[in-house]
Amino acid sequence: MTTATQHHNNDVREHILETGQRIMAGKGFSAVGLNEILKDAGVPKGSFYHYFGSKEAFGAAMLERYFDDYLAQLDSTLSQPGLKMSQRLMNYWQQWQESQSFYDCQGKCLAVKLGAEVADLSDSMRLTLQAGTSGIISRLAHALESGIAEGSLTLDDEPARVAESLYQLWVGASIMVKIVRNTGPFDSAMSMTQQIIHTAP
Repeated sequence: MTTATQHHNNDVREHILETGQRIMAGKGFSAVGLNEILKDAGVPKGSFYHYFGSKEAFGAAMLERYFDDYLAQLDSTLSQPGLKMSQRLMNYWQQWQESQSFYDCQGKCLAVKLGAEVADLSDSMRLTLQAGTSGIISRLAHALESGIAEGSLTLDDEPARVAESLYQLWVGASIMVKIVRNTGPFDSAMSMTQQIIHTAP
């Protein structure tokens, strides 16, 4: 395979994944058929099966791509220069509010949107979700540890447990935002986060 062909294949595969992520973040996994994705992407069905063996395999690849992007953005946020770790963490949750819109998240809320649905449908997609969310929680735990070490925050429990609880808090808030169609649950989550993470003045 030539380099040009490989780049073309990667571009087509990426385009299918990007299109599917955008559509499924709005409608869900089961409600979207392959034909809708392929029509929107302008790709024939034969090309889809060249890259993905099934819709389930596509779903797992889409979630893996989503988490790769998410974790790269999280790493960037948690390494912003000139800020204490407590402020970097608060910036992360501020970004969470901005990206997890109840109206139109443009594919950025994929884990929240599809989590419960695909975890029951497919073990491969569930394991991809588990790996991705574990990556988020472990980074938050490391950030909390760093914040304690530099003196910008204190905790009443182990960083790993706090990180897991905070992630679960924000996932729950994201679901409630979609139900009530306002950002009140995010305000509550932010207030609770500030109580859990005792930031230094």
